[in-house]
Amino acid sequence: MKAINVGLLGIGTVGGGTFTVLKRNAEEITRRAGRPIRISVVADKNLELARKATEGTCKLTDDAFSVVSDPDIDIVVELIGGYGVAKDLVLKAIENGKHVVTANKALLATHGNEIFSAAQDKGVMVAFEAAVAGGIPIIKALREGLTANRIEWIAGIINGTTNFILSEMRDKRLPFDVVLKEAQRLGYAEADPAFDVEGIDAAHKLTLMSAIAFGTRTAFEKAHVEGITKLEAADIKYAEQLGYRIKLLGITKRTPEGVELRVHPTLIPAKRLIANVEGAMNAVLVKGDAVGATLYYGKGAGAEPTASAIIADLVDVTRMHTADPGHRVPHLAFQPDAVMDLPVLPLSEVVTSYYLRLRVEDKPGVLADITRILADQQISIDAMIQREPDEGEEQTDIIMLTHRTREKNIDAAIAKIEGLAVVKGKITRLRLEELL
Repeated sequence: MKAINVGLLGIGTVGGGTFTVLKRNAEEITRRAGRPIRISVVADKNLELARKATEGTCKLTDDAFSVVSDPDIDIVVELIGGYGVAKDLVLKAIENGKHVVTANKALLATHGNEIFSAAQDKGVMVAFEAAVAGGIPIIKALREGLTANRIEWIAGIINGTTNFILSEMRDKRLPFDVVLKEAQRLGYAEADPAFDVEGIDAAHKLTLMSAIAFGTRTAFEKAHVEGITKLEAADIKYAEQLGYRIKLLGITKRTPEGVELRVHPTLIPAKRLIANVEGAMNAVLVKGDAVGATLYYGKGAGAEPTASAIIADLVDVTRMHTADPGHRVPHLAFQPDAVMDLPVLPLSEVVTSYYLRLRVEDKPGVLADITRILADQQISIDAMIQREPDEGEEQTDIIMLTHRTREKNIDAAIAKIEGLAVVKGKITRLRLEELL
């Protein structure tokens, strides 16, 4: 049977891994796909790098637009990244009737609605398993494996860099800045780590999972995004004393008022499996009404784990290449005419539990004043640590865990508590999820 011809845009780490795995497992992939899948042209600005990676087995070019216009190409694999030229290339490939496979979560999170609509109009597929959690098949699980379920919520460790940093901070009792430098030295963090440590990368991935889970349009611009740069080692230590671990979670929930879409450091009970995901690994917890909680764990980045997802998409597209577009799995799991514009809740309306750390004067009546303010906002305390002050000190830390309350209530309570003369400095506030 005639081979499927693939145009590969970018042959860096992931592109090189894709080329290697496709070549190494060619026989098995062909048996699964029903026909050979062949990378026939590679576009990269660094032709010498491309020549070395491909060993002269395919055509090379430094003009990516020539690939998306090549009539012999059936599928375009976009691994350039970013929002600029990558968007133009993907839309041009779609316009020319080519299927697209991409690992570009930033592009799809910000421009996915436009791209999926264009693909629907042209009757082509856009596959993006590699855009979320590397080699973990979470997109396929949400789009196909869990279709019988009403998805209730998703909570994921979906950025390996931040998970490595938090694991090191907890294990070695080191501050963020020190661990970040070590992560950069080991290659886990980029020279400019902002996308990772500020939570933006995780928010891109969460946006895609949320849209698939709830049948909504992508809404990255409405997500609450909070990174780990301000997290202190003391809070990791106190959380552990209370039986919790802190992870950067992407959380999306369906509520009667709308959809929650938020990324932030989160306390999780240490006994939960996801709380024990360490190093640069990823994990996604999905709660469905029929199946209950399901956990997906594995490598979230790297050449071959990501290549695994890209090639799985290539096989899927190859199988459905000649199928009627109406019989294919929809891009966002729900039929295009059934995708809804559900409201994304502002953070002030989110209901969860909280961790509070206060620096206070060590004198009688302080705790009573604080608990009275919390009670006025209908906030009850679940657990508390009050440290004995060090010898010679007149200040100490109080750490509280609250029961579930609305964010705007905790905001109001914090503002009043910080106004007390006995409270010194700003209160540290982290959110807490039981994940039941």
